[in-house]
Amino acid sequence: MSERAKIRRGATPRGGQPPAIARRGAAAAKATRKAVATRAVRTLPIAPERVKAIWRWTITAIVLLGVLAALWVVRVPQMIGTELGELAGAAGLTVKRVEIQGVHHMDRLPVYSVALDQTSTAMPLVDLSDIRAKLLRFRWVADARVSRRLPDTLLVDIVERVPVAIWQVGGRLSLIDGTGMVLAPVDPRAMPDLPVMVGPDANRQTADLGALLGAAPRLKPLIAGATWVGGRRWDVRFQSGETLALPEGDAEERAAFAKFDRMDQAARLLGQGFVRFDMRVPGRFVTRVSREPGAEVNELVATPAGPPAPAGTDAV
Repeated sequence: MSERAKIRRGATPRGGQPPAIARRGAAAAKATRKAVATRAVRTLPIAPERVKAIWRWTITAIVLLGVLAALWVVRVPQMIGTELGELAGAAGLTVKRVEIQGVHHMDRLPVYSVALDQTSTAMPLVDLSDIRAKLLRFRWVADARVSRRLPDTLLVDIVERVPVAIWQVGGRLSLIDGTGMVLAPVDPRAMPDLPVMVGPDANRQTADLGALLGAAPRLKPLIAGATWVGGRRWDVRFQSGETLALPEGDAEERAAFAKFDRMDQAARLLGQGFVRFDMRVPGRFVTRVSREPGAEVNELVATPAGPPAPAGTDAV
């Protein structure tokens, strides 16, 4: 049998204080905290009224930022901007013309198509950065600048890549720039006046070939093309028909090419009936010649490096 515990009103709970005393203690603690906060405010070098004003403005700013963030999430500012842009378009600020500058090789029609491919023709709503990003996808475009000229014109300034050579691989001919970027196919019946680079991955060696030709600038206009052999060295072909085999290595090939330039100036090697010059082995200069025009080409003959004898001999 159990008894129900009885607690009289106002009685002190077991293990605690009477309710009235607890309430008075809580009120006293609250008053103490308020007094401490008041004393802390009074110690500041700002008037209490100023502190309260700052606090109110801070709360107001937080509320306004929250409201603006909510509006941004539901795209209210964007919708307002779109409506304002459409109003400007209705007032006459619409795209009516596209002016293109800097285009010399590529077709202009794709540029017009990109510039006019807009969700709205209102000038304020044209996405210039989007147009530029799309133009940079074209192989010929190295850079692009897009701007507005009010009231109705878009200005597109294209910086084209410069073709520096023709790359021949697998029976295909392609224009390439200084970085090896393939720009366009080449019609064999209308070859541009550019050197031909032959071989797999030869287009990736454009900078290396440029540095090589820079070692002997006098010979550069005489070059017809170059073949990247075995992914490690160059065979340079001259317009007069000769081929110069160079050694492996950047420094070695440039030194050999510069030496050949000096030898040609001293003894006039090019245009004298030689077929091939071989400088792959340091310290040796090998030639292949034909005894008579149209005769069968002789085998290579290796000799120490030095100036060649007159045309018609087998080797020097």
